[in-house]
Amino acid sequence: MGKTSGTHLSFWKLMGLMKEPVNGLQEMRIGVRNVLRKQRRWEKIVSAKKDKRKCERERRKAKHAEEKGTAPQLSKRELKVIAKDRLLEAKATGPRLCIDMSLTSHMTKKEISRLAAQVRRLYGSNKKAQKPFWVHLTGIVKNSPIYEACLRMNDGFSNYLMDVTAESYLDLFPLDMIVYLTPDSDNVLEEVDPQKVHILGGLVDESIQKKLTFQIAQERHLRTARLPIQEYMVKNVNAKNYHSTTLAINQVFDALSTFYDTKSWEEALKVAVSPGKGYIFQDTR
Repeated sequence: MGKTSGTHLSFWKLMGLMKEPVNGLQEMRIGVRNVLRKQRRWEKIVSAKKDKRKCERERRKAKHAEEKGTAPQLSKRELKVIAKDRLLEAKATGPRLCIDMSLTSHMTKKEISRLAAQVRRLYGSNKKAQKPFWVHLTGIVKNSPIYEACLRMNDGFSNYLMDVTAESYLDLFPLDMIVYLTPDSDNVLEEVDPQKVHILGGLVDESIQKKLTFQIAQERHLRTARLPIQEYMVKNVNAKNYHSTTLAINQVFDALSTFYDTKSWEEALKVAVSPGKGYIFQDTR
């Protein structure tokens, strides 16, 4: 028994936690607490070193990716933060796109749902854009059919980073800043001017009456423009002999966004104009 006790006491002496075996049990408890304290401190040091090495690896990885011209892999959270920052920057300095949502009297319930789905796709594309637009939904009244459809078809609609208002765009923007985009305009859109507000009539493809958006713009004395589809593309022979330059609002946005990023209408129209519209580029005939 004495030998065992001596062994325990020798252990604590070796740990530098006891000088003499006075009140052995009390001293032993103090020694245990000190050992645990030292262990926790050591674990913190080891953890800090691991974190430092991890950060250093990430830094080297990002630097290596930058030198190779490839983007480092980012987490979903990091991507969301970047997208939010870009959208807020667009609100301050970027180009603006306005969807006039007050035209639902020209649409059926099914078409209103389709318009709400197009808003979802437009917002999704804008979040992914390198140079996003700041989007306004105007003429959208709470509890109206289109507002309820947007809530139903757009998860998190009330948290979208865009302006949603019941006001008319005519009350929000000076007339000289407005460019109303309509497929029936005689004016070709050549540039996307960030100082202008580009207006789209919130109508789905099948509900658009002949020259309706063009007539609305003329009645309000607004400058109009159309995408340069006929300037870059030609009609393609098809069984239905169908050709249309009318695009969904999300397709028009894709054209504007791609052009704003690439400065190429050819690239923009490749993205926006589907084969079903009956138009192709001349070199693909």
